[in-house]
Amino acid sequence: MKVTKTTIVPAMLVILAITSGGWLLQRDVGMDANVYFQTRLLEEVVSRIDRYFVDEVDVDDLYQAALRGVVDQLGDRNSQFLEASDWEDVRIRTQGEYGGVGLEVDNRDGHLTIVAPIPGTPGARAGLRPGDRIVEVDGDPVEGWLIDRAVDLLRGEPGTTVTMGIRRPGMERVMSFDVTREVIHFPSVPFARMLGGGVGYVPLRIFNGTTTAEVRSAIDSLVAKGMTSLVLDLRNNRGGLLTEGVGLADLFLDEGVDIVEIRGRNTAPEIHRARDGQEYTDLPIVMLIGHGSASAAEIVAGALQDQDRALLVGATTFGKGSVQSLFQLSGGNVLKLTTARWYTPSGRSIQKEPADQLARAESGVVTLPGDAAERPSLADKPEFRSAGGRLLHGGGGIVPDMWVLQDTLTTDEYAAVRKIFEAGSGFFVALQNWAVHYLQAHPGLERGFRITDADLASFHAALLERGAEVSFDDLVRARRYVEFHLGAEIALQAWEDQGRFDRTAAGDLQLGRAIELLQAADDRLELFELAGNPLASGRAGGAGSTGESASRR
Repeated sequence: MKVTKTTIVPAMLVILAITSGGWLLQRDVGMDANVYFQTRLLEEVVSRIDRYFVDEVDVDDLYQAALRGVVDQLGDRNSQFLEASDWEDVRIRTQGEYGGVGLEVDNRDGHLTIVAPIPGTPGARAGLRPGDRIVEVDGDPVEGWLIDRAVDLLRGEPGTTVTMGIRRPGMERVMSFDVTREVIHFPSVPFARMLGGGVGYVPLRIFNGTTTAEVRSAIDSLVAKGMTSLVLDLRNNRGGLLTEGVGLADLFLDEGVDIVEIRGRNTAPEIHRARDGQEYTDLPIVMLIGHGSASAAEIVAGALQDQDRALLVGATTFGKGSVQSLFQLSGGNVLKLTTARWYTPSGRSIQKEPADQLARAESGVVTLPGDAAERPSLADKPEFRSAGGRLLHGGGGIVPDMWVLQDTLTTDEYAAVRKIFEAGSGFFVALQNWAVHYLQAHPGLERGFRITDADLASFHAALLERGAEVSFDDLVRARRYVEFHLGAEIALQAWEDQGRFDRTAAGDLQLGRAIELLQAADDRLELFELAGNPLASGRAGGAGSTGESASRR
């Protein structure tokens, strides 16, 4: 039987479609939409690389890179593919607890170095110090180890013991420390302090699982000491758990008052409202904010500003108005994905575009305490009204009610600091290492210590040892900046967070202005009036029984 050409060609197409995995047929239905095709294509590429690439490769690394590439393609800095080990670090930061010895460690000049023991933890009680180098863990040398490997061994079940070999600067022999692991709590509130005139101060550095309870406890302790007004410092708070942001705002707002609205692509809007009724009705509050305030910190700031409950002082916040959800994946991996945006009670979105966030981070603006120095234009920002009728602005972070900029550097100082920054992270590594040696040389150091010319020369030598191309004249021209950081680091290592606060508070212009306002104001309404931002309606919405929810525009 003669086979015609017209019957051969279709048969060949069928054979080709089968042997090629259905490529031709799948191409016809749209290659981009065919998930099966794309998955198989990835497998084929990795397989060919594994088999034929000129150098040996790790296939697992290729797949990990591909997974990260998929998430990176979203162009969202807040969406991440997290390996199981990375997820554990995120979990610890958000929940605030883990089993371990309580040490912050880093790789310094190729050595696993203790940056700081967390106060009150087994590592701190054992006498471990900043600058100590870990050379052994349970008898195994750690030279060349990655930080993650060492951290995994230091963490563990509470009640178990780890033995560390420590080489301390200035000592020849290796010291041995047996440290029993405990449940380590990473506090949201490092300390609370009375500042005089009835003003209390509570710094908040993260929103984890215990934040609301810690702030309530801190406020109650200060009230017992006579506090009549509060400074709540969120300037270096990068955020954390949404639920804790809502819970903290709930402490200061009446029941039923709006706190935040969550809007996703495929879900109905979700409004979080105060449920318990505020616990501190008559407490005037100034909240300090700045570029380091982000995420949950901005939710609290936005809610209390919209409801006229707190006066915001400082500079514009970071501008992270998105919400991330966590999805458990195979192998203990986790996908952190942006799934919604949030809006303040007045309807403001404070989300700043990624390009604007990057531009701010790379602007090179330097101030003495390290906060934003420029005041951006409000001309192009959308306008809203608070519950009490005050003018508010949306778009690109929370704008403070009162701008107070920190002490900026002169042109000559700024040029010198730029030269120092060219050393990259070397400046801060040298700073921390130098502070360790400084404390060893000054065992009876008192809190009022001064940085001398000899100290500056000694630090300059430390910079040169790290290869920094910085002249001593540059260091002298940048002296105010350098002295500020040297003093702050020494105080931190000697007396922890409270010591650093005591060292730097006098030069903190934003904190100083907050204290002045609170000491002069008899109540919340007068606080807003003194700040030049009075309530149009004459009452503080959300702060009392007559409060109204802010209207959306």
